[in-house]
Amino acid sequence: MASSSPQQQPTIGFPCRRSARRLATPPAKSGPDPDPAALRLSPCPRASGPAEPGRAAPGTRSARTKALPLSPRKRLGDDNLCNVPRALPCSPAKRSKENQGRCLLFGDPPASPEKPSSPGPSLRRGGQETPQSSGLGRQPARTRLFRQEGTCYQQVKRVLHAAVPDRLHAREREMGVIRQFLRERICGRRPGSLYVSGAPGTGKTACLSRILLDYKDELAGSKTIVLNCMSLSSPQGVFPAMAQQLGLPAADGREGMRRLEEQLTAKGPMVLLVLDELDQLESKGQDVLYTLFEWPRLPGSRLVLVGLANALDLTDRSLARLGARTDGSPRLLHFPPYTREQLTAILQERLGQVAGDPVLDDAALQFCARKVSAVSGDARKALDVCRRAVEVVELEVRSQTLLKPLPGGDSPASPIPKRVGLLHVSRVISEVFGDRLAASGQGTRDTFPLQQKVLLCSLLLLAQRLRAREVTLGKLHDAYSQVCRQQQLPAVNQAECLSLVTLLESRGILELKRAKEARLAKVSLKMEEAAVEHALQDAVLVGSILAQGLR
Repeated sequence: MASSSPQQQPTIGFPCRRSARRLATPPAKSGPDPDPAALRLSPCPRASGPAEPGRAAPGTRSARTKALPLSPRKRLGDDNLCNVPRALPCSPAKRSKENQGRCLLFGDPPASPEKPSSPGPSLRRGGQETPQSSGLGRQPARTRLFRQEGTCYQQVKRVLHAAVPDRLHAREREMGVIRQFLRERICGRRPGSLYVSGAPGTGKTACLSRILLDYKDELAGSKTIVLNCMSLSSPQGVFPAMAQQLGLPAADGREGMRRLEEQLTAKGPMVLLVLDELDQLESKGQDVLYTLFEWPRLPGSRLVLVGLANALDLTDRSLARLGARTDGSPRLLHFPPYTREQLTAILQERLGQVAGDPVLDDAALQFCARKVSAVSGDARKALDVCRRAVEVVELEVRSQTLLKPLPGGDSPASPIPKRVGLLHVSRVISEVFGDRLAASGQGTRDTFPLQQKVLLCSLLLLAQRLRAREVTLGKLHDAYSQVCRQQQLPAVNQAECLSLVTLLESRGILELKRAKEARLAKVSLKMEEAAVEHALQDAVLVGSILAQGLR
């Protein structure tokens, strides 16, 4: 009867060499032949049991069979045929001597020729491969995927980003007015309000941010709150945001406004409140804007309000009651659009921060400044156009130098392989300020929908009659319905009219400022009226609509 002790569990043996691939012979015993599955894998019997007859004693090896480890993976030296480099072929990358230790890098210089590359991975004892440590030994040879020529373009794109610079060109007068206002109100502990207006990209936010950074020591004794009204879910959300900045418990409605009013009229340091995109706080009764601009006039108030928006007539149009008192209207400051000379100076000042030859041609820079100043005077748009033109040239250079060997060494012949010319800037400007009313598909004569053209004509006629750039969606739909009746065309309802305005906004033609009620949403043109009218005159029907006008 077989014993159930662990010393006699069935095991199998593994050969140590190719020539010895046969089962180890069991020790001679008297009696019947043992089961072949009863062969032992361990090189020696356990110390607890007596040595079997015909088997070597523990610590010695039999002359007929050699003791084997538990697994072929743990064999060392020549016993392990899998770990010897000559036993099995390596992968193609390891078999190629010229590829040993090479890696792909983007834009880094190659290893110096004085330091040859490592012959390959080292071997531990027993023939096992080990990679070299990254911090010791020789560095492997490196192969560049792109040439070093792209670094000049990276530097130019970095300085052309619309970040807050140390000095804002052509805004010395406006910055002087803001500094004087803050000095009189904050340092003199006199509450007041300032409204800063100007088109997008004229430097309103950049100037105020620069002043706040420069006056950090002077404003250390006051509390500064900066809010962007675009991030608020509703106009009334400005009050909880202010309470959070002042450390007050959250409260909505009249209770929250009462706590804020008590806090702003109590004794303490002056509070500077900066509200960017102030026109987003417009509501049906303008109660939010009236409350904010009336707080500095309260007895004992310590609030100084600075609002920034695009509309020039926001206080006159939406806050007419503030002008009833002599001290009620806020101080006004307007930022005019940049001129061609000012945009040229801004671009030259940014590009002058990069050492070496200029990447942009002077003719291309002048062309960009002239086109942007004629359309909007937006400094951010001019920086974007130049940066986009640099990206176009950089992609062209990279596509030409991809994985090509450097002729005559590692350094190119010219530090700037290709300059940004007039053609590149003109192409980018055509994409940015191109004819957005043109047909998008090729081979079709006109793909601009008729209903959208009629809606644009109605907006032009209504803006000319009201002498205003912004109109409400309700008035626009009324004018559109009247034009459709005159031309005997089918008209869409107000919801579908809002969808048409949204489509025109996605094409960059209109600007839509949404409101709680769709009828009160503000619609305005983002293009010049003359350009839109000229583009719409091509169709006979649209031309007749503009000629007849509104009755």
